[in-house]
Amino acid sequence: MRKEIVLSGYGGQGLVLAGIILAEAAVIYEGKNATHNQSYGPEARGGASRSEIIISDEEINYPEIERPDILLAMTQDALDKYGESVKEGGLIIIDTLYIKEVKPRSDVEIYELPITEISIRETGKPLSANIVALGVLVSLTGIVKRESLEAAMLNRVPPATRDLNLKALRAAFDIFKKG
Repeated sequence: MRKEIVLSGYGGQGLVLAGIILAEAAVIYEGKNATHNQSYGPEARGGASRSEIIISDEEINYPEIERPDILLAMTQDALDKYGESVKEGGLIIIDTLYIKEVKPRSDVEIYELPITEISIRETGKPLSANIVALGVLVSLTGIVKRESLEAAMLNRVPPATRDLNLKALRAAFDIFKKG
């Protein structure tokens, strides 16, 4: 099993941290192999941000993503730029607060969820939207266990934000318990 994942949006949404958390959940807590690459626009905040993660049970010989299995799009630009590159049979997760125009694709699953709004509702701030997004991604794919993601997240976020981020993560998990 090799899964290629792209988390994309704008700088300041915490997508690089989200990618690191996901990769660490796979490697440290589940003994899988993972790679993580990141890229930013020229701006520190507000410019394009992209986090690429490959998770595999086998050795990863080529650490670059060509056609992702999973795309998390946190902005319209991210969806417009990377939406067509997702493999047939893949998954696209969309934050409905920032994305209003979704081109239909019959060959992939598309989930449109209020990711940032869930973060605001649960924590009072949009800053945990990256953690909500990870909870959604893991709930939909099972790429790592929920417990592994939670442990990796608690290990990576600043101590002062652990409780808020835990609340955000569990809210994302709860979406799929009610299903």
